[in-house]
Amino acid sequence: MKKLAALAFVLAATTASAQEADEATVARINALLAEMQCEVDPVNIEADDGGWELDDVFCADGQYDIELDGNFEVTEKRKE
Repeated sequence: MKKLAALAFVLAATTASAQEADEATVARINALLAEMQCEVDPVNIEADDGGWELDDVFCADGQYDIELDGNFEVTEKRKE
């Protein structure tokens, strides 16, 4: 039981730190989205395979999920 609790703690700590975007990243993503006439709540920005996954992005023409690569280039934009 103690091993399971320790493993859960390590996984939770690793997941939380791996998924959080720092202020500079959020600012860069917000600038990109502003050019696209879009916006996203920072809590909906998650690290994903060296890039970023943006959930529930609100744009002038609807709501999307957007994926960015490590260079902040749009690799996928799916309308919801």
